[in-house]
Amino acid sequence: MANTPTPHNSAKLGEIAKTVLMPGDPLRAKFIAENFLENPKLVNKVRNMFCYTGTYEGKEVSVMGSGMGMPSIGIYSYELFNFYDVDQIIRIGSAGGLADGLKLFDIVIGQAAATNSNYPGFLHLPGTPAFCGDYGLIEKAVAYAKEHDLRYRVGPILSSDPFYGSIEDSKKWKDFGILAVEMEAAALYTNAILAGKKALAICTISDIVFGENPEVTTAEERETKFTDMMKMALSLV
Repeated sequence: MANTPTPHNSAKLGEIAKTVLMPGDPLRAKFIAENFLENPKLVNKVRNMFCYTGTYEGKEVSVMGSGMGMPSIGIYSYELFNFYDVDQIIRIGSAGGLADGLKLFDIVIGQAAATNSNYPGFLHLPGTPAFCGDYGLIEKAVAYAKEHDLRYRVGPILSSDPFYGSIEDSKKWKDFGILAVEMEAAALYTNAILAGKKALAICTISDIVFGENPEVTTAEERETKFTDMMKMALSLV
């Protein structure tokens, strides 16, 4: 396509696989490529947003960072779907646990993504849209979790623009059944729907929002210890 490379992605058309795993942290993308992929090739490093393409169990797959927030993943996922002919993007991110019973390192599969962002405002819809992950990918992710006896939940998540939002607002979202809060899924789901492609957000709980003693994972743990989620996503390729 004439649109590739882009100002944000130096890869050529054909250098990125049909399935892309997309962590927020480009160093997590590097970790996955180096520890799970065979013959990984670095195909993009513009702005240090690393993208690697290799194979996993004989299937071609790419892994690329998205950066933080909906504007960032909005750019990268739009280009992947529309310029690089990617068929499905699986977000593998971190999230703050809202629902009772969630623990650090639990996995939340984002059935739908509510948002407080104006990202979908460009759609000019006469109402509030519902952003949903691909059901086929959800089924496969759940099957993997059951087979490997993982702690997981399936349900709605919140894609929030503010990282440092108010506890009062978080409690309101919790009361309406939101399991966890992250910052990217709603934009990813919007772009997938517009492009007629597939997307799913799988998140590992990196911190617990409520409680007397705050529980938070370290930066190193978020980069290298979310391996259950990584393997789950790779099973969907």
